[in-house]
Amino acid sequence: MILLPAIDLIDGRCVRLAQGDFARETAYSDDPAAALTAFADDGATEVHLVDLDGARAREPRQHDLLIALAAERRLGLQVAGGFRSLNQVRRMLSAGIARVVIGSLAIDDPDAFGRMIDDVGPDRLTLALDVRIEDGAPMVATHGWTTGSGETLGAVLARFPQVRHLLVTDIARDGMLDGPNLALARMIAKEFAPIELQASGGVSSLGDLADLHQTGATRAIVGKAIWERRFTVAEGVFHAQC
Repeated sequence: MILLPAIDLIDGRCVRLAQGDFARETAYSDDPAAALTAFADDGATEVHLVDLDGARAREPRQHDLLIALAAERRLGLQVAGGFRSLNQVRRMLSAGIARVVIGSLAIDDPDAFGRMIDDVGPDRLTLALDVRIEDGAPMVATHGWTTGSGETLGAVLARFPQVRHLLVTDIARDGMLDGPNLALARMIAKEFAPIELQASGGVSSLGDLADLHQTGATRAIVGKAIWERRFTVAEGVFHAQC
C-alpha cells in the first residue's frame, strides 16, 4: 500500500478541515512547496493535493498553484478541486500532474465523466466518492458533502466499469483521527476488484496504516495525522507497506 500525504489548500495555505466544514479550519503552513519537499525527502512517492477554494466554488481557483507545485516533479501529484471540464483536466496532465480527481461532476454529469475517461485514460483519473454510512449502506454525498445523492456507492460505480482508481472518504471520520473505516475498505476491495482503492478518513496511528494495508486498499490518504505529527511521513511510508 502506498501512503499519500495530503495537502489541502485555501488561498495558498496548507490547512485541514474537520468533516469538510470550512468553519472548522486549522492552518498549518504558508509554504506548500516546502511541505512537498519535506514529504519527498521523507520517502513519499505520491502526494494528494486539494484546491479547497476550487472545490467550494466548483471552478478553478488555485489551478495555477497546482501546476507550479508540479514543476519540480519529484513526486507523483494527484490533484483535486474544481475540475469541471476536459480542458481543465488536460491542462493538469500536460503540466506533469499524475492524476486528476473528479468527484461531484461524475454524479451531476456522468456522460461528461465517461468522456473524460475515454479521452485521457483510466490511469490518469481518480473517481472520488464521499460517503455517509446510513443503515449500514455507504450513501454517496456530493458538493462538499452538503448534498445527498440518494445513491449507494455500488450504484454509482456500476455506471463506470472503466474506473481504475477510486478514492472513498468516510465523511464521519475525515479529520477526526478516530481511525479508518476498515469494514468499508475491506468491502470495496473485495466487491469491486480490480479497482484500486484509495482509503481516506480517520487514520490516526501507524497501526491504522497497517490495518488498512490488510484490507486490500492500495493507497492511504493521510492528512491531519501527519500535520499533527502523530507520525512522520517516513514512518508512515514504512508501515503502509507492512
